[in-house]
Amino acid sequence: MLRSLSWKLTLAFLLVALTATLLLAAVIRLTSAGQLDRLIIEQRRNELQAQLVNYYQANGSWAGVQLYLAQLRGGLRLREQTNRPPVGRRERYELFGLADADGNVIIPLPGEYLPGARVPPGVLARGEPVVVDGQTVGVILTAGLPPGLNPEETAYLQRTTAALVLAGIGAVIVALLVGVWLARTLTRPLRALTAAAHRIAGGDLEQVVTVQSADEIGELAAAFNRMSREVARANQARKQMTADVAHELRTPLTVIGGYIESMRDGVLEATPERLGVIYSEIERLQRLVGDLRTLSQADTGELKLEVQPVSPAELLQQVQAAFAHQAAQKGVALSVEAERALPAFGADEIRLMQVLGNLVANALRYTPAGGQIVLGAIASSDRHVSLTVRDTGPGIAPEDLPFIFDRFYRADKARATENGESGLGLAIAKAIVEAHGGTLTVDSTLGQGSTFVIQLPQR
Repeated sequence: MLRSLSWKLTLAFLLVALTATLLLAAVIRLTSAGQLDRLIIEQRRNELQAQLVNYYQANGSWAGVQLYLAQLRGGLRLREQTNRPPVGRRERYELFGLADADGNVIIPLPGEYLPGARVPPGVLARGEPVVVDGQTVGVILTAGLPPGLNPEETAYLQRTTAALVLAGIGAVIVALLVGVWLARTLTRPLRALTAAAHRIAGGDLEQVVTVQSADEIGELAAAFNRMSREVARANQARKQMTADVAHELRTPLTVIGGYIESMRDGVLEATPERLGVIYSEIERLQRLVGDLRTLSQADTGELKLEVQPVSPAELLQQVQAAFAHQAAQKGVALSVEAERALPAFGADEIRLMQVLGNLVANALRYTPAGGQIVLGAIASSDRHVSLTVRDTGPGIAPEDLPFIFDRFYRADKARATENGESGLGLAIAKAIVEAHGGTLTVDSTLGQGSTFVIQLPQR
């Protein structure tokens, strides 16, 4: 039970509250007696100051003040004779003496200043002045040793201590209740995340937990939900890719197996035409295996790039030359529009030729006769070079655009099968561009054509 986070948080709240309460009680208890002593001394001094001011105003001098105060002290002694302070402490009426304005002692301070003695200026400056009609006529001297506490004052401190104990107990109870509530509130979403993680480990990959707050735990829950969706999507993509690979392999293997079996049984003769069909299917298998290997290397970061300075204009002209004959046969105009004096950028020229070749081949496949394909290159202000392949084909439907770079995805499945496409060309193109630190995007409108944009950093 003590290993539970809820109990740990509860005990932490309880320990903090208990420690704070004990420290507060100790500080108050240790300082209360001294504060009470200073309060009593200040009260007595203020009383004495008022009495001395009244006496001087009435008599005009300090003559006879000792007898006056002795009478007052006698009354005080009678009031306190049953409440004697502890041995070794002065009685409160012996805490004060009086000196005139020149520092001559009028009322002695026992053990410190006797009658007729002269008080040093520094001690006189620390005393409490007696002011009559704007003039200082005397100074009250205060002994350094504080008085003891009488039973009433001691009882007051005891009641204060009891109140602190009760307040501490109440604070601990409140801390315990609040700690339990906060601990359960904090750990409830964590328990939900733990349960969802166990379900994912059991094979149920798409899990969603309720985000109940906007704090760090809420951010954790939101991140968990995103992770769960991505894991489920990746798992579904893996299953789909496995099924697609099996489908792609089945057709050429079936063709090859059928021809070879028929030739073995003597049903068909091994003519050059039939051997050519078998060889073309083998080439198809080799292309598929090569494409899968390229994607695997890109996924693991092992795709090797031979980076060297590449001129954008020259690169596009090479692509144009490679596809000029095929474009002419289809009646499609293939041109290059590149800015002059474009800066060279670092890239693997062979890999980029593969990317652009794939994009141009797709454009030629879907652009009708009389259409055009334009290869473009521009330099952007953020130190990037953009290579574009724009065609006037039928365009890509909006519902297909988000998936156009997915593996084995075919927007036109019927025509893709006829042309022997594997559905990996655009996925490979994007992987190669991203391996260069760039991006590959597409903008398309139905009936108006498509534009593929390769954006690469200048190196």
